Amino acid sequence: MPKHVYGPTFEEMLHPDRIPGDIRQKALKALKDAPLNPINLFNITWKDAANRVRYIVLEKALTGVDANIVVLYGKEFPTGSHKVGPTYSVAMENQLHGEIEPGVHTLVWPSTGNYGIGGAWVGPRLGYKSVVVLPEQMSQERFDRIKSYGATYIATPGCESNVKEIYDACKELSKQGEVRVLNQFEAMANYRFHYHVTGNSVAEAVGDLKDRGVGNGRAAAFISAMGSAGTIAAGDLLKQRFAECRVVGLEPIQCPTLYMNGYGGHDIQGIGDKHVTWIHNVLNMDTLICVDDIESKKGLQLFSDPAGREYLVKEAGVSQELADKLATHFGISGVANILGAIKAAKFYEFGPNDNVVTIATDNFDRYPSVMAEMAKTYGSMNRERAAAYVESIFHGAKLDWIQEGDRLNRQRWFNLKYYTWVEQQGKTVAELNAQRSQDWWQGHQEKVAEFDRLLREARGF
Repeated sequence: MPKHVYGPTFEEMLHPDRIPGDIRQKALKALKDAPLNPINLFNITWKDAANRVRYIVLEKALTGVDANIVVLYGKEFPTGSHKVGPTYSVAMENQLHGEIEPGVHTLVWPSTGNYGIGGAWVGPRLGYKSVVVLPEQMSQERFDRIKSYGATYIATPGCESNVKEIYDACKELSKQGEVRVLNQFEAMANYRFHYHVTGNSVAEAVGDLKDRGVGNGRAAAFISAMGSAGTIAAGDLLKQRFAECRVVGLEPIQCPTLYMNGYGGHDIQGIGDKHVTWIHNVLNMDTLICVDDIESKKGLQLFSDPAGREYLVKEAGVSQELADKLATHFGISGVANILGAIKAAKFYEFGPNDNVVTIATDNFDRYPSVMAEMAKTYGSMNRERAAAYVESIFHGAKLDWIQEGDRLNRQRWFNLKYYTWVEQQGKTVAELNAQRSQDWWQGHQEKVAEFDRLLREARGF
């Protein structure tokens, strides 16, 4: 392995057809034949081999709303989750700036799951020893996958919302001289990946839908639950592209941090981390919606169980093609995003010409153990249970737990950053206050071009 391994630019992740043809073809072949080959870095994209954005349009038979609920899905990324994109971007940005060196530094990836899995895959592909720090109550499949990619992990006390414990463990690790903590919660390369790559991919998807006779070619709303709050950065691009687009953030009812300064444990793995992240542009968020973790898990049980899919197809009127994708393309947070999108569509009274776009962060392969526990706790899926879930969870989504981003609420959301970032993580008040201006965020958006220039120069093409 050469001293430095390089992958795609932001522009190539957005437009993989701009990757040199021989590299692109080798990468596409390796995606299935050699998934641990570093050439797979060039498969970090929302697009398929034909350069089409990978998305699903949910049918009204499932959602119960007239709006087009469009879901970009991360299943086909190299790790089965789109979080590998920001993981790569954060590592590569540090490498380009000389902050990390393969064979010298050990990379530490603080995470509640998919970013850590991404780090476990990206780090060794770039030549780095990697350690993932994540809560002990995350699904067993997450820990297994981290080990399979050649990384190690440290399991910290608690569940999804116990991020303070992750930070404390990282602080101890950082005292070791050759350790570098790549913190997704504050790394602006995470923001930039989603602003440029995810945001523009969403814009292309709604344009493609219009060409197919679906929707008006615009994004009426972008819905994203917040973990690191990287994905929701796509909303900043979409609001610049479509002035009417609402950016809607989601939290668990069981841990409503922004909604009501709340706290608590929950099991929508990958979101609701009990703090406001540094990279979250909360002053540009229009609406906050809370969803229930048990309803999200029951929704995944409906999608993944054969009896649930049988009901969806034979009685609810969902197509077999969609039912098959529901079974494999969604995890718990993806279902939570669907439920948030349904509530947003109802709240804003969107119609059949409107596109409400969201993300399926990962896929079912991380949750068989969770679904086994659901069956023990709530009973196995059958026709009656499937019917109840469709009617109560999806069609019956209520307009509760919704908070609009008026001036007062946005300021309150923003002020919550102080307690994590100034009191605990060493940021200054001046650094925090700088984020109040959208010019600060625009400055970071413009660094996409700098990243691409440095990367092209380093790799020589």
